[in-house]
Amino acid sequence: MTTILDTFARPLRSLRISVTDRCNLRCEYCMPEEHYVWLPRQEILDFEEIARLVDVFAELGVDEVHLTGGEPLMRRDLSRLVALLAASRVKDVAVTTNGILLADQAEALWEAGLRRITISLDTLRPERFAQLTRRDMLPRVLDGIDAAARVGFSPLKINTVVMRGQNEDELCDLLEFGKRTGSEIRFIEYMDVGGATRWSPERVYSKRDMLEAISQRYGSVTPAVTEPSAPATRYALRDGTTFGIIASTTQPFCRACDRSRLTADGT
Repeated sequence: MTTILDTFARPLRSLRISVTDRCNLRCEYCMPEEHYVWLPRQEILDFEEIARLVDVFAELGVDEVHLTGGEPLMRRDLSRLVALLAASRVKDVAVTTNGILLADQAEALWEAGLRRITISLDTLRPERFAQLTRRDMLPRVLDGIDAAARVGFSPLKINTVVMRGQNEDELCDLLEFGKRTGSEIRFIEYMDVGGATRWSPERVYSKRDMLEAISQRYGSVTPAVTEPSAPATRYALRDGTTFGIIASTTQPFCRACDRSRLTADGT
């Protein structure tokens, strides 16, 4: 079987598919405030086209598909695409979502065959959530997390972008939230992803900073099992609680990357 390789001859086993460029949040590190031109609907790949492309990628060695956006749950009937992919040759299908629409869709996604969900959540404080995302929707995200856990998604993963001067004081609160909800928190260094209008290196709260803050509260932090190609380095607290840190700015992980990306319009 031919294996798809990148320009550094690395096998690309993981495919990330953007099913829509639309989003119902305006996170300041990700998107401009309000003025954004969405792709015309007729240019977006339909589900059958995506499924056919996934079959081609599977023939070239891809065995994991991760559905993203924009916000993927804004794509109507996403569970139908999940069912198509769950019945395909890939071994694993996952979704990353901001959780706002998850409470209404968690059961349908589970029944379609989805077993892994990652939810973005940068703060547990309503006023701070509204400031960071420009939308007052934290209760809906929390409802989505509860619904996902209730239907069987376990463990959930929660991604938190940590920004100096904005939410670095919530690391331990989020770890405690993870314990209560059966979720593994993954802290992500603030990085320039191209769409942000306020990015500044002074706002980077580094992996080293995070480990120091967490160890001050919980004591010694030890390395945990980490997949070689995973962007997150995993750690464990004394009570066995695990968490991850993605040091995207201070310790770039690109050398170990095994991912390819497909945009919503098929690029």
